Amino acid sequence: MNSFRSLTVAQRSNLLMLFAAGLLFWASLTMFLPTLSLYLDAVGGTPGQVGQVMGGFTIGLLLFRPRLAHLADRRGRKPALLIGVGAVAIAPLGYALTHSLALLFCVRVFHGISVAALTLAYSALVADIAPLSARTEVISYMSLTTPVGMCLGPALGSTLLDLYGFMPLFLTSSVLGGLSFGLALLVQEPDQAVLAQNAAAGKMPFWSLLRSPAVHIPTLMLLLIGLAFGNLMTFTALYFQSESVPLKAGYFFSAAAIMGFVMRVFAGLVARRLRLGLLMSLGIVAYGVAMVILFVARSPQAFLLAAMLEGGGFGLVIPCLSVMLADRVAARRAGPYFGICLLGLDLGGRSRLLSLAI
Repeated sequence: MNSFRSLTVAQRSNLLMLFAAGLLFWASLTMFLPTLSLYLDAVGGTPGQVGQVMGGFTIGLLLFRPRLAHLADRRGRKPALLIGVGAVAIAPLGYALTHSLALLFCVRVFHGISVAALTLAYSALVADIAPLSARTEVISYMSLTTPVGMCLGPALGSTLLDLYGFMPLFLTSSVLGGLSFGLALLVQEPDQAVLAQNAAAGKMPFWSLLRSPAVHIPTLMLLLIGLAFGNLMTFTALYFQSESVPLKAGYFFSAAAIMGFVMRVFAGLVARRLRLGLLMSLGIVAYGVAMVILFVARSPQAFLLAAMLEGGGFGLVIPCLSVMLADRVAARRAGPYFGICLLGLDLGGRSRLLSLAI
């Protein structure tokens, strides 16, 4: 935490507001990890239709990520941030207002815009605000919004569904998104002169950035992780329900998030003493072992072990990749580069659609 003590008051205030907005965002979004597939099943969706509707989220990501990445560099990170938290506040109301699978698919596509905007704007803002001397530690700790939000969201979603039903679940998610939007409004961007440089800089097409060596390894790694994570998000709750697993899906995701939190703190503490490549390798091995255990698991304890390994692996890989990318690219081009690498995770998420044919 020494790096945070070295920050100015303005830097600390901005990071605090940004952290709180991100935390509420992920809590709102992840309330649907253990519940939305059950809602789609309850309104009459077949397993194939459930997968298609859930896959609409990834379509929203893929369609809007390039435009939002350019917006983040040319108009500022904050507009993209506000689009993300605004979408996460509005989308739950869309779920509440319709039982039509076609309309729910459209809402799901819109919901995908939230992550497309938030993830790249949040990462780029943290990289902009943090001084170079403290960047590794600041990025690592600021990335804790995801696991902490995922600790709260799935457990809260499962509890609200069990006690009150779907409507209070949707309304609570919308309220959390609205609070996130209010906090995001308070975030101040760094020197606006940087944005003028961005607009005047050479306009390299978004997709042509794929040729940059800086993004090849991070994008491939996120693609492989996304292949597993996409199916976990879509089918875990339905699998637990169909197989009568004596464990709520919300607790599975919360256990993963808790371990992700622990490992991100660990990464922040040791990143200066250990190589990023070593930490990422350990994370990938843990993620792979988690998938094997999940395949053979039959008891709640085994499922929880798989969840903790999956969350721990994710918690090591993601912050280390963020630091690696921030170190490799110029700050003025951070938005598109973050967007390209996150496309690997987006494309991996498409595996939820491909798995329907298996």
